[in-house]
Amino acid sequence: MDILLTLLTPLQFGLALGIALLAGFVKGVVGFAMPMIFVSGLSTFLAPDLALAMLLLPTLATNGVQALRQGPRAAWASITKFRTYMIVGGIVLVLSAQLVSVLPMQVMLLIIGVPVTGFALMQIVGWTLKLNGQSTVFEVVIGTVAGFLGGISGIWGPPTVMYLTALGTEKHEQMRAQGVIYGLGAVSLVGAHVGSGVLNAATWPLSAAMVVPALLGMVCGSRVMDRIDQVLFRRATLFVLLVAGVNLVRRALVE
Repeated sequence: MDILLTLLTPLQFGLALGIALLAGFVKGVVGFAMPMIFVSGLSTFLAPDLALAMLLLPTLATNGVQALRQGPRAAWASITKFRTYMIVGGIVLVLSAQLVSVLPMQVMLLIIGVPVTGFALMQIVGWTLKLNGQSTVFEVVIGTVAGFLGGISGIWGPPTVMYLTALGTEKHEQMRAQGVIYGLGAVSLVGAHVGSGVLNAATWPLSAAMVVPALLGMVCGSRVMDRIDQVLFRRATLFVLLVAGVNLVRRALVE
């Protein structure tokens, strides 16, 4: 316990556990938003680089569980289906992670928050972006954006959700696809931030301590997700996107 409290006070550690539980629950319901809730919540009282470090291991664990919930064969089908997106995003993520100490976080928050907020608002008021099928060009573009933002901030969910929602992906397939995409991205992110120094001997115990509450929250959220229909699932996803987008813009402009 002493090693966990070298960087945090007992109150901060308790708050961090609560945020991990909440972030895991939301992820269990809609399949994403854990990094946004985690980093946004922790950054209100911790340095952004420490918040990012604490996110890494619970993200890896929860996405692994989400990806394999329907078995390895189903997970492999999602890998095959979205392989272009994942390859491009993974490469860009590793490269952009090295820029964490260079680019202003406020700029990145605006780049993420503005389009996410706009997309969610348009969808909620009735404007629907629909794609007739997968497009290699579109996957490369969105994968590049998601990977770049993910390496910088640990947040690469919104572009992925926007793409899957535009394809009209069924909720269980969307949950699985998100788990696979985020899971492989999390592996890349952990490796990249071992290299960048964000995840180190001082921060990895804190990150490991966040795994259990995040998984517990995710299990509870998954039970809620199983009981809601496709329309409600989509509305919940858009609502979480909207809240997350507005919060990201607020952080960029206020902090």
